[in-house]
Amino acid sequence: MNELILCKYGEIVLKGLNRGSFENELMKNVRRRLKPLGKFDLRSAQSTLYVRSLDGNADMDEVMDRLKKVYGITKLCKAIGVEKDVEKIYSVAKERYSEILKSAKSFKVSCKRSDKKFPLTSPELAAELGGRLLEDFPGLKVDLFEPEVTIVCEIRDGGAYIHDIPIDGAGGIPVGTSGRALLLLSGGIDSPVAGCMLAKRGVMVSAIHFESPPYTSERALMKVERLAKKMSEYCGMINFFTVPFTKIQEEIRNNCPEEFFTLIMRRLMMEIAQRIAEKNSIQAIATGESLGQVASQTMAAMVTTDAVCRMPVFRPCIGLDKKEIIDISYKIGTFEISIEPYEDCCTVFTPKHPKTKPVLSDVEAAQGMFDFEPLIREAVENTSVKTIRAY
Repeated sequence: MNELILCKYGEIVLKGLNRGSFENELMKNVRRRLKPLGKFDLRSAQSTLYVRSLDGNADMDEVMDRLKKVYGITKLCKAIGVEKDVEKIYSVAKERYSEILKSAKSFKVSCKRSDKKFPLTSPELAAELGGRLLEDFPGLKVDLFEPEVTIVCEIRDGGAYIHDIPIDGAGGIPVGTSGRALLLLSGGIDSPVAGCMLAKRGVMVSAIHFESPPYTSERALMKVERLAKKMSEYCGMINFFTVPFTKIQEEIRNNCPEEFFTLIMRRLMMEIAQRIAEKNSIQAIATGESLGQVASQTMAAMVTTDAVCRMPVFRPCIGLDKKEIIDISYKIGTFEISIEPYEDCCTVFTPKHPKTKPVLSDVEAAQGMFDFEPLIREAVENTSVKTIRAY
């Protein structure tokens, strides 16, 4: 049988004169994801990407699993391609669904005709195929609302395609169409969600992690790298930067008022992240902050953090509550890793009574009690980078 996968577009179809560039980026992303699985023919037509294995040996279940995590695809399904001939369409449909129809009690045939030259309308074709199936499987009955089996037949320009009800894809727009951002990636629940939400809007995500040995362990770093790898199933390749942050945190503890520890730490993280972003032609910073979730994520606290920023700061989780963030983390597969008990540097020297309504001038004065510039330069110079891929 001529088996292939149909990947339906979403927002891409609204892109007007820019649509071609979005389709090209999507096809490049799909090729990269599927390359380890074999050779594939990709063809774009009628708001759909057709994916066909060239050698016939590909694990199509694995192909489906990877494709449903590619941003830019809203629906997808395995299909059988056949000539636009009623007899051949019925023969293939009967062969494909024979076993399941023998044990089913109800079914439905749904037809969609985009090729208006085909002699039967969608309802006429559905009635023709359904009538023949009722004759060949006398134990069946038609149920248009809650059928056990749904058979879909699409009549397109390039042929007829028979398949089940399509499953949901990742949605969004293709990664690589909306610039680059550097995500502050901790070991928690929120920041991986923020990264995938940005990737869903076409952003190519890199990640930066701050480590503070001996206060944080090697296992904590490995945990965050695993989070980045899980994210890359959706985000694609991630450049992962690791910043040595111990000296800076110790000097914050030794020289600054305790209630400002976290705020000063985040300001210095932002400064370091910006310098690394600028060196790597990255246009924005991203965080997993949610407004009001903790003391450092109040509006006043964010004002003091953003005061050091020279580039946009994206906070995709800003309006989500914790349950909504957790739900997304389950969906993208990061939750179980995030809750592993390895602490990151954000938990080092946490103040007992952090300021929730800080005044910018007070925070700047507290930070000014020590010259952090040499340590910032040292941290940037000693930052390591690796490339993380899911496959």
